[in-house]
Amino acid sequence: MAQAVVKPKKKKDSKIASGLLHVYTSPNNTIVTLTDDKGNKVLWGGTGMAGFKGAKENTPYAAEVLTKKILKDAKDRGLKEVAVIIRGIGLWRDGVFKAINETGLIDILYITEKTGVQFGGCKGYRPKRM
Repeated sequence: MAQAVVKPKKKKDSKIASGLLHVYTSPNNTIVTLTDDKGNKVLWGGTGMAGFKGAKENTPYAAEVLTKKILKDAKDRGLKEVAVIIRGIGLWRDGVFKAINETGLIDILYITEKTGVQFGGCKGYRPKRM
């Protein structure tokens, strides 16, 4: 018996009018994810995908190039407005905002800061007296 070869279905290009741009910046890398309004991932990438390796990944320029690349692909899919959610600290955020301004999107709905607040943790147990 011969088995029939089943070809995988091609994923159709999704058209999106508005989306969320999630930006995570760490001391070593910047990851940018574009999702639609329901939270489904449409485009994503790290600075390594934009051609940067090693210490150059954690520069504002690398974050700018990556964000421009993601937003350019998103504009080809019909993106008109975007909301930005930033997580992380550092200078890399400046490159992301510069790229968003230079791409000329029609509308930026809002910019939200989701960086966690550092705290000292739970109080430890007191040692018993003897």
